[in-house]
Amino acid sequence: MSVVQRDNELGDYLRARRHLTTPRQAGVPDDRDRRVPGLRREEVALLAGVSTDYYTRLEQGRERHPSGQVLQAIARALRLDDTASGHLFRLGLPAPASRAATTRVSDDLLHLLGGLHESPAFIVGAAQDILAANALADALYAGFTRFDNLLRMIFLDPFAREFYLDWDTAAETAAANLRAASAEFPDDERIERVVGELSGHSPAFTALWERYEIRPRTREHKHFRHPRVGELHLHFESLAVTSAPGQHLSVYSAKPGSATADALVLLRGLAARQDEQRTPTSSR
Repeated sequence: MSVVQRDNELGDYLRARRHLTTPRQAGVPDDRDRRVPGLRREEVALLAGVSTDYYTRLEQGRERHPSGQVLQAIARALRLDDTASGHLFRLGLPAPASRAATTRVSDDLLHLLGGLHESPAFIVGAAQDILAANALADALYAGFTRFDNLLRMIFLDPFAREFYLDWDTAAETAAANLRAASAEFPDDERIERVVGELSGHSPAFTALWERYEIRPRTREHKHFRHPRVGELHLHFESLAVTSAPGQHLSVYSAKPGSATADALVLLRGLAARQDEQRTPTSSR
């Protein structure tokens, strides 16, 4: 089955989260003859206070209209955090038409981006396309064949495994972040095209996508190995652009006085020599 198929999203999500919830997390006995990863259906049903038949019908797509109380009970049984619970409710309860993600970067935002000379910074869309970037961000990602889409770069460009010192964590974070975007913009065609391309060419992406982990990326520490300036230990912040749904301003910073701060000075020099008059570019 294609990973972008939407026939039974609620059931697929429940099944994936049930497989990720260990008996120990749920407080149920972990007997030796357990044949499924995570919990059994009857265990989730018992913890949620519903019949096994009803829960089975939810997973199989034969019951598509659970109440809010049932969804809340299942969320507790599966130990879902706020983000994962929110996605469960979006799948299980009728909702108004979703808003559309935007890809045009405003002139004001481009002006702001152009003023960030000390830090690599760029604008990403809901599908993780690079919509605009400053010169330092271009220099940071210069080893990639194309600086166009973070998911494609991580999963399809061989350089990613040299660049990311912890590629596994970077891949897990990227897939979970895209899941969060697809939950917020469920009808976004660009997200579907990205998922389709990656699922057709990257088994690693497909395996992570089918885990249904939803985790918006807001801040983290990133460890890179740049081919020109060496190892970089950067703090990452992703700031939502409230005037442009789906867009985020991503900014990297280094601890003052650190080796990474010195490396960024070198990187700025490289970027300046490449194009002293560089301005942010859009519609990549």
